Amino acid sequence: MRNERLRAVMATGGWTHAALAAAVDVDPKSVERWVDLGRTPRRTTALQAAETLGEDVHALWPRLRQPRAARGVSSELVALYDQRADLPVSAFADLITQAGKRIDVLVYAAVFLHEAYPRLNELLRERAHDGCTIRIALGDADSPNVQQRGAEERFGHGIESRCRLALMHYRPLVEVSGIELRTHGTTLYDSVYRADDQMLVNGHVWGVNAYASPVWHLRRSDNGSMFDTYAESFDAVWATARPVEG
Repeated sequence: MRNERLRAVMATGGWTHAALAAAVDVDPKSVERWVDLGRTPRRTTALQAAETLGEDVHALWPRLRQPRAARGVSSELVALYDQRADLPVSAFADLITQAGKRIDVLVYAAVFLHEAYPRLNELLRERAHDGCTIRIALGDADSPNVQQRGAEERFGHGIESRCRLALMHYRPLVEVSGIELRTHGTTLYDSVYRADDQMLVNGHVWGVNAYASPVWHLRRSDNGSMFDTYAESFDAVWATARPVEG
């Protein structure tokens, strides 16, 4: 449901989606979702946006007035796995296969996908041909953050070589319509694999390789905000990433 109060306040003040997004340091698409879909931002972001607009935060987002009841399990959590190695690669491939509109991948390398599923590029081409928008963000091997991650995992230069290998795997997709490939140098707290309203999130643990770290399977729900938090995080990294040229 559209947030008419927010739309009116922004219109009165001459605020565009892009201008408000820049003021509160979020992606413009997040602001668009606040207005057009009635999404409620995280409390800290909502407070900052309300202050920027000169409006009461509860007038813009009444849901924030209601205290949240404690929940044992999020309504968005489909499954939790002790480590990524517990998931067969087919779980990632099935997720991609089911996508109809959007596929987002945020990793440093994740070369296990191509190694265990050689058809991955072909599958991504098929999804793009059927209308999916596909965004793949890989780690920049020359980034200090990537190199630091390698040191923390005690892999030395191993992660840097894996980033370069991942880029080699994905590079043939650069010229495919609907697929965009970028490299990023951010500190990566989680690897994200999104297909429409479902997402696999591989948490990163200091000193532990990603294959031995937990994975949670999320499905977007009107009663939760976890999925959108990770989606917005992807958008923020994507905005800083550099396109890979063909």
